[in-house]
Amino acid sequence: MYPYFRAVKWAIQARRKPIITEPDTVSKVQCRVWFSDIDFYPELNNGRHLTLMDLGRYCHGIQMGLFKLLRENNWGLMVAGNFTRYRRRLTFLQKFTLETEIIGYDERWFYFYQKTVRNNQIHSSALIRTALTSKEGLVPCKPVVQQLGFTYAPHVPEWVNDWIELHKVSPQI
Repeated sequence: MYPYFRAVKWAIQARRKPIITEPDTVSKVQCRVWFSDIDFYPELNNGRHLTLMDLGRYCHGIQMGLFKLLRENNWGLMVAGNFTRYRRRLTFLQKFTLETEIIGYDERWFYFYQKTVRNNQIHSSALIRTALTSKEGLVPCKPVVQQLGFTYAPHVPEWVNDWIELHKVSPQI
């Protein structure tokens, strides 16, 4: 089941946090592994990692003022790809922190880096490619960045460029 109550709680908490004034700011959400998050092992399910990361990006967007832009422009959000690495288990009732940041963008895509952290160790991490959509298709990054009050300066880390190139050469991946 989708974590609706958690989504509402996190959204309310995000509204109370400081506004993000720089695009590379890291936002953090304190979490706990609940019964509805675990699989048979009992650890945080791999799919739930990605669902919680979705919620972390929503919270990040709330802190940036993005959701106001979405409403004003009748835009939507989409995920266009991800690369996820699972490193350590998160088991029932363990607390952890979900960290979210935009690590770059180009003309079409925003790239988020997210990780779950417990005791200063990364338990999972993901590179997420996202975009905003309108009835006409993808919304270019430039007007989004400018409407958020940031300086438009497209950049993507080299390791992200490597991931992008891999998908160009190997479309079956």
